[in-house]
Amino acid sequence: MSPSKLDSTDSFGHEEASVSCSKPENGCVDSLSIFHSEKAVEELLQQTPVAGMDEHLIEFSEALRTVAKALRRAAEGKASAQAEAAEWKRRYELERTRNIQMEQKARMAEQFSAEKNGDIDCERVKNSDNQSMLQNESNEHSETGCMKHGIWSHEVLRDRESDSNSNADRNKIMRKASFKLSWWCNGENGDQHKHDIVSFERGNITTAERSSKQISLKWESDPQTVLILTKPNSVSVRILCVQMVRWLRERKKLNVYVEPRVKVELLAESSNFSYVQTWKDDSEISHLHMKVDLVITLGGDGTVLWAASMFKGPVPPIVPFSLGSLGFMTPFHSEHFKDCLDSVLRGPISITLRHRLLCRVVRDAAKNEYETEEPFLVLNEVTIDRGISSYLTNLECYCDNSFVTCVQGDGLILSTTSGSTAYSLAAGGSMVHPQVPGILFTPICPHSLSFRPLILPEHVTVRIMVPFNSRSPAWASFDGKDRKLLAAGDALLCSMAPWPVPTACQVDSTNDFLRSIHDGLHWNLRKTQSFDGPRDRDL
Repeated sequence: MSPSKLDSTDSFGHEEASVSCSKPENGCVDSLSIFHSEKAVEELLQQTPVAGMDEHLIEFSEALRTVAKALRRAAEGKASAQAEAAEWKRRYELERTRNIQMEQKARMAEQFSAEKNGDIDCERVKNSDNQSMLQNESNEHSETGCMKHGIWSHEVLRDRESDSNSNADRNKIMRKASFKLSWWCNGENGDQHKHDIVSFERGNITTAERSSKQISLKWESDPQTVLILTKPNSVSVRILCVQMVRWLRERKKLNVYVEPRVKVELLAESSNFSYVQTWKDDSEISHLHMKVDLVITLGGDGTVLWAASMFKGPVPPIVPFSLGSLGFMTPFHSEHFKDCLDSVLRGPISITLRHRLLCRVVRDAAKNEYETEEPFLVLNEVTIDRGISSYLTNLECYCDNSFVTCVQGDGLILSTTSGSTAYSLAAGGSMVHPQVPGILFTPICPHSLSFRPLILPEHVTVRIMVPFNSRSPAWASFDGKDRKLLAAGDALLCSMAPWPVPTACQVDSTNDFLRSIHDGLHWNLRKTQSFDGPRDRDL
C-alpha cells in the first residue's frame, strides 16, 4: 500500500478521510477530518502485521500519528479561540447597542425639557440626532483602547448580573471609578514619593519608573578633592597608594585626603608627600562629606564597609579597587587604575545606590521608641545572636505593627540587598540584586523545618525584641563590629536609611553584580552535558 493513500472504509461503511486532508478556506484543518485521519493511521497499523513491516514504514507510521495528533490539537485550539472571540464580540456589540440607546434617551430627555421651556428648534434637534447617529456608526472601528481577544476594552462595564433583573435594571451601566494612589508611611502621606505614581484615568493602574533604575552620574563641575582609604598591613596596597597619590596630585591637580595612618606611611616613604591632607579627630570626620568629591578604596569589600561607616549622613561616590579576596563591591582592577580614574573623573559613569539600614537600640527603661542610643548605619547586615550562651535565642519580631514570628535558634540576620551575598547567603538567604530596595529577614540555624527567609519591602520598620521570658540575653553586631547587649525587654529597630552608598560601576549595576557572583562564588558552574548521548525520539 502506498503511504500517500491511506483512505479506507470503517465498519459502518463510511469513507475515511485522507491524512493529507485539504484545508478549509480559513487555513485550519477540520477537526472531523483530523479525527478520521488519526483513526486511519491506527487501522493501518492494526491491519498490517508488525513483524512483517519494514522498519522505515514503522517510522513513517509513527510520524503520521504524531502529525495527526498535532493537527487535532491545532484544530481544537482554533475552535476554542473562535468561540471565545465570538463571545467577546457578542458582548461588545450588546454593550455598544446599550450605550447608543442610553445616549438617545438622554438626548430625548434634553429635547423634551427644552421644548417644554420653548427654547429649542425642533428641526435643529432632529438634524443633530441624525448627525450623532452617523458619527457613532463611523467611529465604530476607530475607538481607542487595548486590543484583547480581537476587540477593544472599554471603560464602561455592564453589570453582568443585570440579565436576571427587570428591563430597567438591564439598562443600568456601571462606570469604573477614577482614583489615585500615593505612598504612605505610618499613616502620613509621603509627598516625596508622588513622582513614582501614575494615576488612573478610567480606573486603569499602571506602574511608573522606579528609583531602582540604572543611574548615571555626570559631573556638573570638575572634582577637586579625593579621599583615599586603604586596607592596612598590605605591602601591595601601600605601593599602589603611593603611585596613585602621586598621579592624582601631579597629573590631575587634585587635593588628596588620606587617613592619619596612611599619611605617616607616605611621609616615611618621601617627604614630598607633605601636600597630603588628613584629619586630627573624629569631629572633623563628620564634615568630610562637605569637603570630599570622590572616595577611592584600595582593598576588598571590608574596605568599602569601612569607608561607608565613616559617613553618618550623605556619602560621596566611591570608586572601589579590588585588592581583597572576593570583591562583590569592588569591580575595578588596580592594574589599570589610571584609565579607570580618567574615565570616572571625566564622567558620566554608572553607579549603584547601595541602601543602608538605620539601626537603633531601645532599652526597656526608655519612655518611648524615640529615646534611643546612638544609631548605627550598616551596609551589609545587623546580626542578633545568642553570643556565648548555650540556650536558644528567643526573639519576638514585628514588621511595623504586625507580628511576624518568634525566632528560636542561633539568631537572626537583617540584611540589605548589598549584604545578600555575605552572612545572609551563608545562612541560606537568597542573592538579591543590590539595586532592589528591601530588607532580608534570614534566620540563623532555626530550630524549625518551616522557617524560610523573607524579603520585606523597603518602607517598613522591623522591631526585634528580647521577651521577658527569654532564658538569656542576645547580642547585636553591626557589619561585624560594635556589639551591643540586648537584655530582656530591650528592642532593636531597623529601617531603611535615607543615605545610600553610591559605588561606581565598571560596566553597569547588573553586569557588575552577575560578574561578581560568577567570579567570586562560581555560581552555577558545572560541566556542560554531552551532546552525543541518548536522545528523546519523541521530540
